[in-house]
Amino acid sequence: MSAEATNPATAGPVAPTAPTVARRKSRPRIDLRRLGRAALLGPATRGKLPAAIGHVAEAHRAHHPDADLGPLRRAYLLAESSHRGQMRKSGEPYITHPLAVTLILAQLGAETTTLVASLLHDTVEDTEVTLDQVREQFGEEVRYLVDGVTKLEKVDYGAAAEPETFRKMLVATGNDVRVMSIKLADRLHNMRTLGVMRPEKQARIAKVTRDVLIPLAERLGVQALKTELEDLVFAILHPEEYRTVRELIAQNAARADDPLEEIAEEVRAVLREADIPAEVLIRPRHFVSLHRVSRKRGELRGTDFGRLLVLVNEDADCYGVLGELHTCMTPVVSEFKDFIAVPKFNLYQSLHTAVARADGQIAEVLIRTHQMHRTAEAGVIALGNPYTAPEEQAAADGERVDPTRPGWLSRLLDWQRAAPDPDTFWSTLREDLAQDREITVVRPDGGTLGLPEGATCVDAAYAQYGDDAHACIGARVNGRLARLSTVLHDGDTVQLLMGQDPASEPSREWLEHAHTPAARIAIQRWLAAHPGADTAPAEAQAPAEDAAPGRPTAGVPAEPPPGADVIADMPGAAVRLAGCCTPVPPDDIKGFAVRGGVVTVHRAECAVAERMRERGRTEVGVRWGDSAGCRVTLVAESFGRPHLLADLTEVMALEGAEIISATVAPPTEQRVHHSYTLQLPDAARLPALMRAMRDVPGVYDVNRAQGPAS
Repeated sequence: MSAEATNPATAGPVAPTAPTVARRKSRPRIDLRRLGRAALLGPATRGKLPAAIGHVAEAHRAHHPDADLGPLRRAYLLAESSHRGQMRKSGEPYITHPLAVTLILAQLGAETTTLVASLLHDTVEDTEVTLDQVREQFGEEVRYLVDGVTKLEKVDYGAAAEPETFRKMLVATGNDVRVMSIKLADRLHNMRTLGVMRPEKQARIAKVTRDVLIPLAERLGVQALKTELEDLVFAILHPEEYRTVRELIAQNAARADDPLEEIAEEVRAVLREADIPAEVLIRPRHFVSLHRVSRKRGELRGTDFGRLLVLVNEDADCYGVLGELHTCMTPVVSEFKDFIAVPKFNLYQSLHTAVARADGQIAEVLIRTHQMHRTAEAGVIALGNPYTAPEEQAAADGERVDPTRPGWLSRLLDWQRAAPDPDTFWSTLREDLAQDREITVVRPDGGTLGLPEGATCVDAAYAQYGDDAHACIGARVNGRLARLSTVLHDGDTVQLLMGQDPASEPSREWLEHAHTPAARIAIQRWLAAHPGADTAPAEAQAPAEDAAPGRPTAGVPAEPPPGADVIADMPGAAVRLAGCCTPVPPDDIKGFAVRGGVVTVHRAECAVAERMRERGRTEVGVRWGDSAGCRVTLVAESFGRPHLLADLTEVMALEGAEIISATVAPPTEQRVHHSYTLQLPDAARLPALMRAMRDVPGVYDVNRAQGPAS
């Protein structure tokens, strides 16, 4: 941590700074030189806060008025005495770094324990202080947090030190997200003061920040840290584009008019008239956001440089504001999103909409409560102490029930245990974090699964069942059977169908459809452990030697026996039951005259019959006779498993059906399509037969054969 912290004053600033003409008042920054002098002066009189952390205490009390500042004082004294004599590369006393990191967290509303650990976060790594001493003086929670952010030694781990440090940090974060909060604030201050580093080292640190820390900040919902980190990385890795954006901001700030301010005043007037107490602010876009907008829209207009933020007191007021804006102004309906009813996976809640001016300029509007805004800025930091008793925490649902273990983090922890080496872990971590948009799918029991965008049913299976997903044989998506390769979308309902056969195994083809590291690693691990296994989809077993998959049963009579008795109003005509829909009593039927003096009989709803009628075929009146027997073709859909066909044919025999012919198509992704032509002694037994076939394990649907629609 100390190696990454330098002062930009001697090598040119890299932190993005708005032009002096910008309307937005910048957040006050810590004065490192003043802090340095204060740190060297030592503590104030006994029992009082040292002057150097007065501003930290002030920021902390703004969020926690009743906080006990005693632990902060003791932590500062230990940190200052331990780091005394250590200097940053800029020449500042080293204590200025933990002070700055702690101030960042205090401004975001972190509770006292986090601030104490932040002040001490480098002591074990860079001084003689031990974790046991930290525990003795400040307790187990602080010790755990300090240990979580302490780097592993390069002497012990060599080139693997960085990935193994992040692995250790992720595991610690799995138990307490405050570990990652401290790390993010630590990296932000180091990025702010990166200017004296060699350009190649600046670039290396910026790339790790871009690939790992920024996605983690996004997942933890800490937008205030994420956006500034993005801008700092942008300035280092894309200096030309950064300068272009700065110039655009300066040009817009110099405009005589401000369309965003004009729209903001209109919004204020609308809400005053509606008697809705609200604060309407202009939030300038940060550098990276503006760069993305310029690439998307080309030439920027005045309303592109920021967004309107409407803050209200109650959730219901958010929808009241939305209704007034959509009633009194021109809404852009396609821009509406409701993240209050359906929060994002990182705790974010807000209503998004947009309104248009007469000149065609469009202003984006964010509507949220003050509490939603604090959470949007600080994410998990705003949740406070995760060790607080559950009854003291605000009620929540889904993944927000346990802020210390969000769903995405659980998945990260699951697959990192299986990563065989640091290089695989490091590359897979970056790849996983690069999937920066999550979707939420709903399980039949009402629970949810958080998955990256582009995830498939394979990914859902391993997210829900872990290694037990090897036995997954299919899925239903929104109530309809779907292949395991089906890509899921936000809000889909997914029912995973699990096989009962202990010999079930994953298919090598699943790797092509696995989008998440958890799924890929689990499948690869199984394949590596079973090098000789046949991982092709399980094929249905033939019930007898003459019923092999993919071909009709041998020995089928050339002229099948007649079906149920049908009387046609065409004397002397032969009657034939249509094979496309295989009508049986008491189906409604239609007859059509065809060549050779034959009447074909179809079910009334058969698509083929409808086409025959449209083409002018002569319709012949038909009705069922007295015979109870019938012939019917049934189509079954199933998942492949050993002895499936044997079980099916046994059920058919028990129901009194005679198999005239059977065709079983080759399996596709463990799905098997069967077609059976059966002779029943009594048509009334058909519903019971179909129910019995559906009850066979692995069979998910049985239907009567139906003619094609076209």
